[in-house]
Amino acid sequence: MPASTAEHNYNVVDEPVTSVLPDDTLYHLGQDFSADDEVLAALGYKAEFKREFSLFTTFCVSFAVLGLLPSFASTLYYGMGYAGTAGMVWGWPIALIGIQCVAMSMAELCSSMPTSGGLYYAAAVLAPPGWGPFAAWITGWSNWLAQVTAAPSVNYGVAAMILAAASIQDPSYVPTDYQTFLLTVFIMLIHGVMSSLPTKWLAQLNSAGSTFNFIALIIVLILIPAGTDRESRGLPKFTSSSKVWGDIYEGTAYPPGISVLMSFISVIWTMSGYDSAFHLAEECSNANMASPRAIVMTSSVGGLFGWFLQIVVAYTVVDIDAVLNSELGQPFAAYLMQCLPQKITMAILSLTIIAGFAMGQGCMIAASRVTFAYARDDCFPLSEHWKKVNQLTKTPVNAVWFNCVIGILLLLMIFGGELVIGALFSIGAIAAFVAFTIPVFIRVFFVGSRFRAGPWNLGRYSFAVGTIASGFVLLMVPILCLPSVTGAELRSVIYPSLDLMNWTCLVYGGPMLAVIIWWIVSARKWFKGPRVNIEHLMIGREVEPDRAGSQGTDAGDKKLDS
Repeated sequence: MPASTAEHNYNVVDEPVTSVLPDDTLYHLGQDFSADDEVLAALGYKAEFKREFSLFTTFCVSFAVLGLLPSFASTLYYGMGYAGTAGMVWGWPIALIGIQCVAMSMAELCSSMPTSGGLYYAAAVLAPPGWGPFAAWITGWSNWLAQVTAAPSVNYGVAAMILAAASIQDPSYVPTDYQTFLLTVFIMLIHGVMSSLPTKWLAQLNSAGSTFNFIALIIVLILIPAGTDRESRGLPKFTSSSKVWGDIYEGTAYPPGISVLMSFISVIWTMSGYDSAFHLAEECSNANMASPRAIVMTSSVGGLFGWFLQIVVAYTVVDIDAVLNSELGQPFAAYLMQCLPQKITMAILSLTIIAGFAMGQGCMIAASRVTFAYARDDCFPLSEHWKKVNQLTKTPVNAVWFNCVIGILLLLMIFGGELVIGALFSIGAIAAFVAFTIPVFIRVFFVGSRFRAGPWNLGRYSFAVGTIASGFVLLMVPILCLPSVTGAELRSVIYPSLDLMNWTCLVYGGPMLAVIIWWIVSARKWFKGPRVNIEHLMIGREVEPDRAGSQGTDAGDKKLDS
């Protein structure tokens, strides 16, 4: 950080940030401001949270949101159902290359712009002149859709596993949609209360949750191959490698290559939690180093152990058709019953349920920070309520409950059937990827030297990594919108009926179309991108009320009157 003068005056251009403020903006900070507050001020914001997250606790939240074990259990239908074991063991590392490139490009942006707004802020700053507000608008709403659907989808998976465990204990019990809905809502309410706690408590809770997630994952990785009773069922202990790595299950009417790409939804949804570190940047100490490191750590550690889990399951599954069509209504539970004694099955389900509970709570925390950041810039109706920070807990409690209510309403999709509620998972994948990549794409192809890298950066590899990330997302977005059907004739896939269609197109595309129409009709007149809130700290300048740098990357060309 640059040394301050006796008056503690600072210049934006001296900070390792890419800001919405003009480079020649001067601001004044008191002696009690930390180096993190100095960087945040250069981005246009005053500190509103306590910085009680470290690199480790930030990583813990991200890893808890990633939730490898419960995520894998919740999306096994897609990972295994579309391309079988070969798709699982080959598909994961192939998809991980693109995902890791997205994560590293995001980390580079985070180091340069460590704010709660994250990708939304980056899109506004980096967009070509005049396009900043629109880029921020689209990025922000897509990211918010990913965030607000995360906790409901995770908690739905947890509720389904709890009820499947009950069915295993009592085979005569068949869960109803109504029971699944009520149990999921109950979990959502518990998470709402937990996510409203002070930051220090949240850091401790998520450290415990992440630690449990990791320990549970290791236990499961050991317990499944060690405890399998396939031999007592007249089967070899493990499926042969030639079959695991070579047989692609015909889960769709598409060619095998497309089926493998479709199975990537499991990888993408499972691995989409690494952006949480970006949204917690304003609560993290040494944010422009710790937050990007947490992003890369989460994606790399999660990717490696996720692949190990894929391999273990691929070598022990007995009958894929039976897993997908089990009356238990939960493929992971059905898989466990195929290859393990009931007691071990219940033990693994219990570990997965607890890990899933911790994951859902982490998702709700991350979503509340995104909502707070966007409400701070008046993106939502009644934003003045959602951007308030509770004076007792120093957390955005209103934003927590706003998201909680929206999530409960989304859970009404349970009554539309498996394909409809399944859209929550594909929405999370496609919405997150679109939001992740818009600023990366702009950074690679439009910005060039105007990007001021932070202390964590990719150096000369930035363009290559960003190009791979952008290309991977451009490939996957249409793939994720293909009809999510299995075993149908090709004609039915191309012209699906309502019970076969991929509801992602409607549930994601509908709101995004509405957002674009809203922009054309109204929002373009009043939404100007990130709003700075340090006007009172600026020296010798008067800024537009509540706004500065509102024109995206052309903010630097805007001269403010003295």
